[in-house]
Amino acid sequence: MAKVNIRGARKRFGDVQVLHGVDIDIADGSFTVLVGPSGCGKSTLLRMIAGLEHVSDGEIRIGDQVVNDLPPKQRDIAMVFQNYALYPHMTVRDNMSFSLMLAKQSRAVIDQQVARAAQILGLDQLLDRYPRQLSGGQRQRVAMGRAIVRNPQVFLYDEPLSNLDAKLRVAMRTELKELHQRLKTTSIYVTHDQIEAMTMGDQIVVMRDGRIEQAGAPLELYDRPANQFVAGFIGSPAMNFLPATVHGHGAAASVTLDGGTRLAMPPGAAGTDGQRVVYGVRPEHLALAAPGQSGGIEVDVVTLEPTGADTFVACRHQGSEMICVFRERHDFAPGSRIRLLPDVSRCHVFDAQSGQRLAG
Repeated sequence: MAKVNIRGARKRFGDVQVLHGVDIDIADGSFTVLVGPSGCGKSTLLRMIAGLEHVSDGEIRIGDQVVNDLPPKQRDIAMVFQNYALYPHMTVRDNMSFSLMLAKQSRAVIDQQVARAAQILGLDQLLDRYPRQLSGGQRQRVAMGRAIVRNPQVFLYDEPLSNLDAKLRVAMRTELKELHQRLKTTSIYVTHDQIEAMTMGDQIVVMRDGRIEQAGAPLELYDRPANQFVAGFIGSPAMNFLPATVHGHGAAASVTLDGGTRLAMPPGAAGTDGQRVVYGVRPEHLALAAPGQSGGIEVDVVTLEPTGADTFVACRHQGSEMICVFRERHDFAPGSRIRLLPDVSRCHVFDAQSGQRLAG
């Protein structure tokens, strides 16, 4: 196991700058998830850690060693790819043992390592099968087994679950998390799926356009997003954003939505009188006002999506789209008007120009 430290990492492809000075500290034994939209640079950064891409500027350390100029085979890492990358003409056993054979390990060591990995991953009965005889989930287990047998300092995962169906992805998320808890090997995981990031990571690094927007524990990013981008990216369904204006100063300040609805300023938020802001409230932090109850945000119902456990209601307020989630079952007619009460203690205010969260 080893910590990974990245300082000022930049990557250029010709005149195109892909990464703009990335700084990340990844603790020994932690599970860090790099998440962001397509093209944000997360896979490029992972490949730089692996040695598959050259570092244009900056420094990458694995343990106490700078690895910028080390070839991949000398970095003591193992990588699991999106497409499994299994040899189709080899059995599961041979796929898992191939890297150890290249390293000229003894047959006894190879058999021991393969048996250990197969037991951990539940592949004991599949060792003599070929990849074509396996399901997608089983192939991904083999790919992980091939990484485990090497006993690396760091595991690198490049969207390993993206080719699986939704149900299998949920099951494999649990297996990966359980595997990490058992092995306690430093792991860096790339995904564009924020649900995967929230459920698997000890630390989440949110990236956009080759820069880090925020890094921290999953619930820290959920509860205290640094800016509007992170607030909208972390959480499902995404946070609702409503254009507004700050009125007053200090403890007497309030926020007025476009259309005239006045709401209390969230605790700890700070703004100046007349400042244009964006009021953020998550769908799960909106309650339905009782008949005749005043206050809150009046919205027009657009559609209902009952899921069984929850009811998702798409609404519209003064041209702004909103989603609210109720545990109770409702049967609102499209076009009907309801009133929503935000939990002010869990709302956020962002500067309309910079997107930064306003906090005291």
